[in-house]
Amino acid sequence: MVTSRRALVTGASRGLGATIARFLAGEGYEILITARGEAELTAAADALRRLDARVVALAGDVTDPAHRDRLSRAVAGWGGLDLLVNNASELGPSPLPALADYPLAELRRVLETNVVAPLALVQALRGALARARGWVVNVSSDAARGGYPGWGGYGASKAALDLVSLTLANELADEGICVVSVDPGDLRTAMHQAAFPGEDISDRPLPEVTVPFWAWLFHQEPTAVRGQRLQAQAELWGVRG
Repeated sequence: MVTSRRALVTGASRGLGATIARFLAGEGYEILITARGEAELTAAADALRRLDARVVALAGDVTDPAHRDRLSRAVAGWGGLDLLVNNASELGPSPLPALADYPLAELRRVLETNVVAPLALVQALRGALARARGWVVNVSSDAARGGYPGWGGYGASKAALDLVSLTLANELADEGICVVSVDPGDLRTAMHQAAFPGEDISDRPLPEVTVPFWAWLFHQEPTAVRGQRLQAQAELWGVRG
């Protein structure tokens, strides 16, 4: 399929990010993927190329301004950006500590990765997103609303990201940029395993369970979903969570 659609997916070397990138490859997107682990990212890029995807892989940490500059320069070569998926996330210490005992240096790291970096990428790529009337998808979590013991640091960061998403949706609507947050639900991923060290999480579905949701979402009119917090494993999509 020949198309001019272009996407940047963070945290794309494995798990949900890799699943989203594979879905977008099937939809004909040209894809820029990034993650911290260079070897895993290279393997993910090779897998996408076997699907005939046009893919560029840039390893690095989204909390690093220099890395965000590299991503911005790569996007500038496209002229516009149709989709930014802020999927890269930091769980925090494992086992998960109680919020009352949470190491503050670790909390700052979680907030930097899960809140500041996604906002910084939107700021850096705003012009490219506006030119393409593009989308921003910020990956959230049910921990943002659950108040689950041990999940306070991660959950607080995702709750903040939800508010960032809604605010940006309202502020950037006139520029044609559609912003949503998406709670993918519990998934069988390396991050989820790290949250439950030594436990069997084989009852959680693989990230591929979310593919029907992405197929639905990216064919919606932006005005129908802009500013919403969506749940990828919900029985009904399009209803505010």
